[in-house]
Amino acid sequence: MQYHAPATVKDAVKLLAGSKGSTQILAGGTDLLVRMRSGFSEPDTIIDIKRISPMCKIARDGKGFAIGAAVSSAEMSENAALAKAWPGVVESAALIGSTQVQGRATIAGNLCNASPAADSVPAMVAAGAKAVIRGPKGKRKVAVEKICKGPGQTILKKGELIEAIVLPAKPARTGDAYLRFIPRTEMDIAVAGAGICVTLDAKGVCTAARVSLGAIAPTVLLVSRAAKALIGTRIDDEALDALAAACSAAARPIDDKRGTKEFRIHVAGVLARRAAIIARDRALGKS
Repeated sequence: MQYHAPATVKDAVKLLAGSKGSTQILAGGTDLLVRMRSGFSEPDTIIDIKRISPMCKIARDGKGFAIGAAVSSAEMSENAALAKAWPGVVESAALIGSTQVQGRATIAGNLCNASPAADSVPAMVAAGAKAVIRGPKGKRKVAVEKICKGPGQTILKKGELIEAIVLPAKPARTGDAYLRFIPRTEMDIAVAGAGICVTLDAKGVCTAARVSLGAIAPTVLLVSRAAKALIGTRIDDEALDALAAACSAAARPIDDKRGTKEFRIHVAGVLARRAAIIARDRALGKS
């Protein structure tokens, strides 16, 4: 096994493009190291990105926030400006594992792991986040909802890696939220999850919405029909009921030991309804 710790993104891309066999990126390592110790993964090459300075920072400008691929969820929680602008995204990242895990885990890694039950991904999708991808052919930005093709599969090509996750500038009167259901009280995998982002006008009417569901399909879903149920309303009970129904209708879950299809379908609607209320109240400045 070869281990590399490049100091620049350019060097990392060059190493990725030239590597042979199985190659893995090491950011937080909270998934990779567990798989290696369990014997499920034996990469020929590991490329550690934690020495690439820009990938270890949260940068803010007029266009929003760029969260480096090696920034931990704990660092996100400690960034007051980010937590104020996008609380749903920050809260979702804070659900990844234990306190110790959060000191290492990254949302870019959570995305690239391509688990349908990843907690941070529905929240990122709801917020309209994009992944900055660097590779041999340069840089490109891709909406987060388009990164995963299926469980454990992404669109990343040979030599490509995610450099940062970009969150847009938060529009006025906008709120976001993420909720999940887990069998235990802490440190479990989501049975279902819902991310909601809404923008209201001065009268409290919803003018824009994004609704995302996790753990109820092979990939995280962006549910446009559910978003349309909120737009043009004050996100009242009637709109919330329509939202819940649209989310349950969009769910395509499996049966497993953590929950049945029927349960997941029902819970997807319940979580979306509750998350929409939190997002609405945040947009109104109530929380």
